Parts: sequence; C-alpha cells; structure tokens
Amino acid sequence: MKKSRLVMVGNGMAGVRTLEELLKIAPDLYDITVFGSEPHPNYNRILLSPVLAGEQTLEEIVLNDWAWYQENGITLHAGKTVTEVDRIKRVVRASDGNGGVIEAPYDRLIMATGSNPFMLPIPGKDLQGVLAYRDIADTQAMIDAATQYKHAVVIGGGLLGLEAANGLMKRGMTVSVVHVAPWLMERQLDDVAGKLLQQSLEQRGMQFLIGAQTQELVGNEAGRVKAIRFKDGTEVLADLVVMAVGIRPNTTLAEAMRLHVHKGIVVSDTLQTVTDPRIYAVGECAAHRGIAYGLVAPLFEQGKVLATHLAEFGIGRYSGSLTSTKLKVTGIDLFSAGNFMGGDNTEEIVMSDPSGGVYKKLVIEGDKLVGACLYGDTVDGSWYFKLLRDGRSVSDIRDKLMFGESNIGDVGHQGQSKASAMADSDEVCGCNGVTKGAICKAIKDKGLFTLEEVRKQTKASASCGSCTGLVEQILMFTAGGDYSATPKLKAMCGCTDHGHQAVRDAIRDSKYTNTSAVFDGMGWRTPNGCATCRPAVNYYLISTWPKEAKDDPQSRFINERMHANIQKDGTYSVIPRMWGGETTADELRRIADAVDKYKIPTVKVTGGQRIDLLGVKKEDLQAVWNDIGMPSGHAYAKALRTVKTCVGSEWCRMGTQDSTQMGKDLERAMWRMYAPHKVKFAVSGCPRNCAEAGIKDVGIIGVDSGWEMYVAGNGGIKTEVAHFFTKLKTAEEVMEYTGAFMQLYRLEGWYLERTVHYVNRVGLDYVKKKILDDHEGRKALWAQLQFALDGEPDPWFEHQKAAVDTRQFIPIKAVSLEGSAA
Repeated sequence: MKKSRLVMVGNGMAGVRTLEELLKIAPDLYDITVFGSEPHPNYNRILLSPVLAGEQTLEEIVLNDWAWYQENGITLHAGKTVTEVDRIKRVVRASDGNGGVIEAPYDRLIMATGSNPFMLPIPGKDLQGVLAYRDIADTQAMIDAATQYKHAVVIGGGLLGLEAANGLMKRGMTVSVVHVAPWLMERQLDDVAGKLLQQSLEQRGMQFLIGAQTQELVGNEAGRVKAIRFKDGTEVLADLVVMAVGIRPNTTLAEAMRLHVHKGIVVSDTLQTVTDPRIYAVGECAAHRGIAYGLVAPLFEQGKVLATHLAEFGIGRYSGSLTSTKLKVTGIDLFSAGNFMGGDNTEEIVMSDPSGGVYKKLVIEGDKLVGACLYGDTVDGSWYFKLLRDGRSVSDIRDKLMFGESNIGDVGHQGQSKASAMADSDEVCGCNGVTKGAICKAIKDKGLFTLEEVRKQTKASASCGSCTGLVEQILMFTAGGDYSATPKLKAMCGCTDHGHQAVRDAIRDSKYTNTSAVFDGMGWRTPNGCATCRPAVNYYLISTWPKEAKDDPQSRFINERMHANIQKDGTYSVIPRMWGGETTADELRRIADAVDKYKIPTVKVTGGQRIDLLGVKKEDLQAVWNDIGMPSGHAYAKALRTVKTCVGSEWCRMGTQDSTQMGKDLERAMWRMYAPHKVKFAVSGCPRNCAEAGIKDVGIIGVDSGWEMYVAGNGGIKTEVAHFFTKLKTAEEVMEYTGAFMQLYRLEGWYLERTVHYVNRVGLDYVKKKILDDHEGRKALWAQLQFALDGEPDPWFEHQKAAVDTRQFIPIKAVSLEGSAA
C-alpha cells in the first residue's frame, strides 16, 4: 500500500512532538519529510537558559538526535529554509544552499514555523553585538561575547529577558536590564511581587533601569554597539545588547501561501487551517480562537490532537489552555495564574512578609478562586491552580486558603505538600513505589512538561491518583513551571467564545428561532458557523422552541441528513424500528424480500434487539424504506434509539411485570424524540434484569410492588452503572417520570453530552429535586415533551414535512475532463 506524503515545515518542539505522537499510533501511514531552518536536530528550547548560564551543554538539551530521524524513516533537511509552497501542485520548495532547489510533494502539510523575536525598530538595531534571544545561534553568540566583552544590556524585563540577564551575569558580565513598564514581569506578576523580584535580583548584582525608554543604539567605528541611549539623553555602556521584548508568530511563509493569518495562522479545534483542509498548523505560529500560545505545554496538547487527525482517527479536539507561569531563575520561586490583578467584583486575600521574602495574593470572585500570585513560597501553586482550573467553590475553606493545602486536612497527599523540601529518596507514589528522585530524573532526562507524560514514564499517579497533586508540584518545581491544562469551561468552537450553556440561555432569553439570529445576536466570528457549532445551535433552537424554530437539515451531521448510517465503504445501514424488540412474520418477510431485491450483503441482529441491513446503496435507500414499510429506527440520529425488553410476565415464569408492553408503550410515546445525544431505554420484567436496564439512559425494572426507575447509565466505552432514581407503582407513572426526565435532559443537556455526563454535571440531587420533588414541574415537563413530539414526521415516509432533500439520493454522474487536475 502506497503511503501518503506528510511534509512538515519547521523542526521545533511542537512539530516534532506531533510526529512522535503520530508515530505511536500510526507508524506506517506516512512518508515524512521535515524542513528545519536551524542546522540542528530537535532540541529543548526551554533549556537554552541553563545552557547560557553554564548549567547544561547544547548536547544535553537535544530531544531527538540525528539517529531518531533515521530510525523512524524521516527525511530531515536541516539548515534548509522553505522559500515557497505551491498549494495547487502541493509541493514544498527550499533552497539547498548551493543555488539549487529541494522539492518535496505532500498530501498533508504541517506548518510548524514557530515564532520570531521582535526587534525594536530603533536606530542601531543592525549593529554587531545586537542580538535576539531565541535559538542556539543566539545563545552561542552570547556565550562567545561573554568571553570578550564586559558590559551587557538586556532590553525587556519579562521572563525571557531576566533569564538572559541571569545567564550573562553568571558568565561574568555586568548586566543592566532596561524595562519600560513600572515593574518586572508585569504580565505575570503584580506590582508587589515584581518589586520583590527586582530587589532579589539587585542583591545578586543585576542592575535595572525601570521606566527607561530606549531611543537608539550607538555604535563604534568598527560597527559594533558601544552604548544604549535613552529618550532623556542618558547613556549606558553596552558591548552586547540583547532584545527580549516579545515574540511574534512566524507567518511570513503562510502569508505568501495566502493562508488566513490573524495573530498567527488561524486554525480550528483540530489544528486544521481554515483556508486549506490539507494544511495544519501547530505551535507558536498557530492562532487558536484568537490566541497564539508561547508555553510548551499547550503546544504539546495541540500536537497530540493533531496527531490523532493525521492518523485518521478524528477524535481529538483542542479547546485552548489555561496557563500558569513560574520563573526559571535558580533560587527564586515565583508563580502566577488566572486573574491575579483582580478588579471589579473581586476580593483579595494578601499575606506579605518582605523581610522574609514571601508574598501571596489570592483573588476571589463570588465563592471561587480566580487568580493567584505567589513570591518566595510557591509550594501550593499547583493546588491553587487546580482550584482555579476546576472552578471549585472555596467558601468552605476560605479561612484556611492562604495557609496552603497541608492546612486543609486530608486531601489525598498524606501531609506531603512540600515538594521542594522532599528528599530524592522520599516515596511519592505508594501504589507503584516511585520516589521523588525517579520523577525528577525522568522530567530532566526525558524533557517532560505535563502530568500525563510523567505518568507514562514513571507510573507515578497512574493508579489510585491520590498523589496527583504532589506529582504536579514536583513537575512544576523541577521543570520550571511550563505547566498548563485545558479548562473545564470551554467555548463551543472556534467561531465563538461562548460556551454551550450561554448559547442555550441566549436562545431562550432572546427567543432566537433560527441560526442566523443566534450568530448575529451573539457575535459569531464566522457568519455561517462551522461543522461543530451548527448542529448544536440547530438542536438548541428546535428543543427550546418546538413548532416555532425551523429545523435546518443542512446543520445536521451527514447520517441525520441521509437518515441512514454511512459505512466505511460509502454504503449505508438501514435499521427499521421494532417496538420493544418485538416483530412479526409479515415484517420479517418484507425485510427478507428487500434484502433479496436490493442485494443487501449483510443482515445483522443488533444489541438493541433490531435487524440491521448493512451495505445499502445510497440510490436504493428510499426504495428499501418503502418496501420494508416499517418506521425509521433513528439509528443514525441523536434521538431515542432503542427500548430493549425481556419477554416479562406474559411468557416468562420469573416475570413480575409486563415489560414488553411497557417497553413498546415508552417507545411509541417517544420514538420521534431528538436529544442532545443518542438515548437508550430498557425494561426488565423482574430483578434478574435480562434487558440490562442498569446500563441504560433510562432503565425500568419490574418488581412485585410495581417498577423501579434507574437513570444515567451508559454501556459505551466506559461502562457507567445507572443511578437508582425512584420506585413507581403504575405504568402511567413510569411514562410520566421517564418523559419528564427526558425533557429536562433535552432542555438542559449540552449537545453531544450523554445523560450520564449531564447528571454528573448538574448532580443527581438536582435532577431529583426537579422530577421527584416538584409535582407540578414534573407534569409540565412531560406535557412539554408531548407537545414537542406531537406531529413530528417520520423522515422515511414524510419527506416533505421532515424537510428531507431527496436530491441527495440521486447518484452524481462522473464527468471526465480531459487534461484536468486530479
């Protein structure tokens, strides 16, 4: 089998991590070619600071050596810069350095061009001795300069600038840091922490010019920088000037390719460029939902998602990252995350001990922690970050919050919260016998940055999980805090910053009845939405305003547009409805006749007690439906799929209730019901539970006194046992309570959220309060569902009423165009 061709422009951390993830899950799918502008294999850019400071060598920070590329069959063009990408012919071109051109055709292309350092547009910026701080060449140039020159000036008092200044100072240079803002690291620290940091660095010998505005760089007769001049006319000696004033996504090539660029190469949640579906972007060059990330952990998250799509799994989604910051200057502990500056409607809890070098500020909004800024004592940084990320209420621990996790009580760490104070021989993970030293060694040797990577390499926190918080602290302490995690509350898609609940609320409160009104009223970035948001918005409209909002079939997934399940070979699966799994000889004859007439290759009994006809051609779908003459089984839809039953008291000597009739009644009442996700019921006639009611969205079990009702079970990838909900006496009660639960889920569930996840999100007690405790509310919900389902059409037989576009069933004739591009 011929492999597809994958080309990657860029050989940095994010891009190569993508390839590593891809090779794990689909090692033989692609012939891979990589172009890298630097003449090096992939290395850990984060560790350039220790190299500059003399703590590590360049060889020690290589992540993937030359042999790795050979072992994995990757063609690496190191030191070769791509000059052109022909999107029509799908060819990448680069200069070979000798006047020739290297060409690499592609089927899929990854843009991993990273970022460029921003150079201040001031006179003298092109003098010798004026550098950025971005790669190995910059680092080596600074090391070389430190052996010949004495005075260095770093422009920029952010994280990167301070790391550069610290390294140069350790190399013996006199270093001044020029920073225009009123305090250091103003994006990561508040004014108090920033000034404490300045004091600490001044005690080490670093000099600062805070608020100084650079006017020009002054050169000597040889064309090398000799001083920096400020707008007030003063000058400072400078044999070396390092500009560390920020980075910009490297989009020059992307712009020449006419890809959509805005704050970076604009990508979707699958890291696919919005311009060309064959081209992806990952890392610092990519703009996801308007953000280009500069920390390594979010970029690794992106790489993992991209790998699943390149492997043709199509399961991953990147939803953005919430980040924290820790300064990697030896001996200084800093941590910040979230809204640490505070503002309107927030409160601040502050502990300040300047003499002791400790400062903590926690920002609370409502009853939740929304920001943290720590100086000197950061041991609880990961705990605060977890509270912030999870959105957990801190009202019950507010009085102890400032004193850290070890003062809260038994929270799963057995009192071990001082990661930095632990000895290497101390055990961290009791389940797997992993020590702190083993974790630190893996982090350093393997270049680990995320909790998941530490788990894979060491097994720490991979079993019971009680040591997770401590492992996170060790990770932050050892790796320097390039730690981030995906937030729980995320936007619906890249078209909007609004989450699912906000969209549901707006549709209800503003009475939007069509997708255009939602997109316009809520300020969608893309006027027509995308494949992620359109089905969700369409569902929210028709479930909120039945009979008023108009269903838009084009906003549904392909299976719901075709009203059959598409298969891997392009044919379709047809599953007629069998009420409660019961059928007749006449129905079976019609099915058999259709199988023979349309040469349907496979007939399969499903787990939901129905018959599946697999391999139906698209052009035969309507005829098959008509000949079978049975209602649609909605096996393709986010709807009620099946009601599984046992034979119950009618036939079984163990049966206590008529489960078959109960199942048929439930199915006939709700079979046209669309929902946030697929829904499955089961009814068993006795506690032996032959219909497996304990793992269904709604499970009904017959007992001597009537019925037991269970909710929010799931028999999918991760089996979830349903919760016992209530006992009911009559079949009418079963119908009412089931219908009310379904309507509550239809109104409040987020699109593609199963009942188990909905109940976990809102809490079972909340659902009980709505259904069991509120008598009138329950009846109202059941009435709302009946109103919504009344008159709903069967798409197999009521094409016009169901807005089925029958043109889609007509085969498209292929026309050969002589000389056209394939």
